[in-house]
Amino acid sequence: MLNLRTPPNPDLADHFVACSKVGRYLTVFDESRFVITDDFSSGNPVNRTAAAVASIFSKDPLVAQAALVPLGRAALDIGGAGRDRYEELFSLIEKQTLDPEVRDNARSFLESGFREVRIHELEAMLGGKISAARARYRAFLEIVRQLIESKVSPLLFRDEFLDFTYSVAGRLDFGIYSFCLDRIFGNALIPLRAKGFLISELLGFPPVIRRELLTNILTTPGHDERLTDFVRDAIKQKLDGVAATEIDLLVALKTAQMSMDDIGMMLADTAGEA
Repeated sequence: MLNLRTPPNPDLADHFVACSKVGRYLTVFDESRFVITDDFSSGNPVNRTAAAVASIFSKDPLVAQAALVPLGRAALDIGGAGRDRYEELFSLIEKQTLDPEVRDNARSFLESGFREVRIHELEAMLGGKISAARARYRAFLEIVRQLIESKVSPLLFRDEFLDFTYSVAGRLDFGIYSFCLDRIFGNALIPLRAKGFLISELLGFPPVIRRELLTNILTTPGHDERLTDFVRDAIKQKLDGVAATEIDLLVALKTAQMSMDDIGMMLADTAGEA
């Protein structure tokens, strides 16, 4: 898991803010993966400033809610005059967060005085959602194995993928869902036809999710050139100019051809022209 206490430079909170500025899910510094709820669990050291930023700016509601837990525990542990700083922080989170459940939870933490029972309730709620979704994820990996062994047709695999997606929507960390697709698209044993079916479905996903997932395919080293060519052609044929440009810009960011600030300015210009 990600150690959210390091590295000291650049600052992780600044990185999260930069991700938010260009409308992205939160990633680790090197773009190797997305931040998931486990990164804010009690077993991992947590940068509290980064957790505060994640609770406000994360586009994954599960990650945003998970980020409240170490902040609540810190407030519980500090007590006394130091508690005032956390009350101010949670008031800010309540006002600024993108997610209504995070807003409600931040208010609840404040009203309860950061009682441990309230922290346990949030952890239990998250655990109930995530555990069931991850069990469904593991079941879907069995379908992937059957596809590799030619026990499932590409067409049936598409149906299973859609059922899996709808079943875990809002309950599985986006980072784990993305990792699942990365494994599928990077596996040379999975038929190109099956991958093509999945790409056709991804084109209809919400814009922010679609942008991240399609960009991953285009920037991951070692993918079959036929696959990446198919993705590029599909983007040109099925998406409008703004959506295609956003994907191109994110590809440039992830391949270090442009900076976060460059992307942010160009996305703002593109949105203004739309």
